[in-house]
This record gives sequence, C-alpha cells and structure tokens, in this order.
Amino acid sequence: MYGDLGAEKDRFSSRLATIPGLHPLPSIGDWILLEVIEPASVARKVNRRLEPGAVSVPRGVDGAVRVHVGHPRDNEKLFQTLREVLGKRKRA
Repeated sequence: MYGDLGAEKDRFSSRLATIPGLHPLPSIGDWILLEVIEPASVARKVNRRLEPGAVSVPRGVDGAVRVHVGHPRDNEKLFQTLREVLGKRKRA
C-alpha cells in the first residue's frame, strides 16, 4: 500500500475540485463521486485515453461519474485526463 488512503482521497478530491465543470460529492470508501454534465460522454472519453473502467457511471445517480482513489501517480494521470476532456468540451 502507498500510505494513508484517507489522506490521499482528501488530496485527490481537493485537486479534482479545481477542474471547471466537475464537482466532487460526498463519497464513501475508496471512490469519489463527481457531478458532471454528460457523465456517459465523460466516462467514455476518459476510458478511451486511460483504460476501461477508470471512470464509471454509477446506476441510480443522475449527472455523476465515479473514480477510484489509487496510487498518487495514477490519480495524477486521471486528474490530467479529466482536465483535458472537460476543457475540450468547454471550448467545443
């Protein structure tokens, strides 16, 4: 393991909150729920760039995707990808 999961989750969630168009919601476990517009599109684009399942659309929660809190290096790759995907949507 890479350290304190709770601390990494807090750090990662705070970092995600800096991305325009994305809003972290209260979450449990090692997942973070993110409010976004067009969640299926966001998940598809991120998963194409990283790997299938990097971002998922939870059942029964409208307007959100969820991400797994992993190793800080992996979280940073996911952060960068989400920022790029959401930034391109804003300009389109």
